[in-house]
Amino acid sequence: MADDAKGSVATAAEPQPLGFEERRAETPLQRLQHVLHAHPILGPLAVLLLAIIAFSLVNGRFLTAANLGLVMQQVTVIAVLALGQTLVILTAGIDLSVGAIAVFSSIIMANLATDLGMSGAASLVVGLVCGTAMGAFNGFLVTRVALPPFIVTLGTLSIFFSLNAVVSRSETVRGTDMPPLLTWTGTTFPIGDFRITYGSVIMLLLFAFFYYALGYTAWGRHVYATGDDIEAARLAGIRTGRVLFSVYVVAGLIYAIGAWILIGRLASASPNVGIEYNLNSITAVVLGGTSLFGGRGLVLGTLVGALIVGVFQNGLQLAGVDVVWQGFAIGLLVLVAVSLDQWIRKVRA
Repeated sequence: MADDAKGSVATAAEPQPLGFEERRAETPLQRLQHVLHAHPILGPLAVLLLAIIAFSLVNGRFLTAANLGLVMQQVTVIAVLALGQTLVILTAGIDLSVGAIAVFSSIIMANLATDLGMSGAASLVVGLVCGTAMGAFNGFLVTRVALPPFIVTLGTLSIFFSLNAVVSRSETVRGTDMPPLLTWTGTTFPIGDFRITYGSVIMLLLFAFFYYALGYTAWGRHVYATGDDIEAARLAGIRTGRVLFSVYVVAGLIYAIGAWILIGRLASASPNVGIEYNLNSITAVVLGGTSLFGGRGLVLGTLVGALIVGVFQNGLQLAGVDVVWQGFAIGLLVLVAVSLDQWIRKVRA
């Protein structure tokens, strides 16, 4: 009897999950908090849907096939770069060298083809390898030298942009001077009245691949575990150093693919673009519901986040809003998204 009493006391002292009656006592706001915690993509989808409805009411041209195709083309490069940024942020890191790696990779591809006469395929492969190597350099400094990701990528941002200016001699390479393969990603084809580029197709395939890789492979589970609690992941037997290094390497490869798509989008390789890519990629990730504290988020949310940015920019332009206020609206969205993430993370089990 005494043992039973002790057992019942111990059981009563343990924290218990919310029961049925407690769930019923929750306010609608608390229930919404639980739903968004369990399904983080619902928030970004709701924002995207509301934005589409609002801008279609403001300007009838917004929902035309031609305009929607333009939005897709405009967000393709940022979406690809944001995909690599998502992998880094899932590990509770940040990558400020996104734009520098992408632009430098595009310059390497273009100059190899025009200055050295390499074929389009060879130039592309070397460019992809160089982008991957730049990502690996970031990963080495983060994992082996144990420097904070913010400091590492802030430093390599300046390094890669400086090398970019040296290699390019601050000159833009025209698409007409390059092999067709390097500009192929900017070629459009029709789907009914809707026109899409091959770069957009590559972007969608990348998102589909990493949706599977993060959700259904051991590597993906290790990425989430490392970002959620790196010490707990290490104690569970996960080689967190290797996971972090692999994330930066893969991110570098994704940025290099983004560079290929960038050449097609601009029909040139310019050393003077990419300054805003860092901020835009982080914006897409945050709006997509990925937590800046790591361990929570979906790559599909990042795609939705990139579309939100594209829809807002395009819709505000059609509405005749000044560029300054367009930036204000995007910045406000970011603050709301981060605040929402903080609120969702406080959900009770």
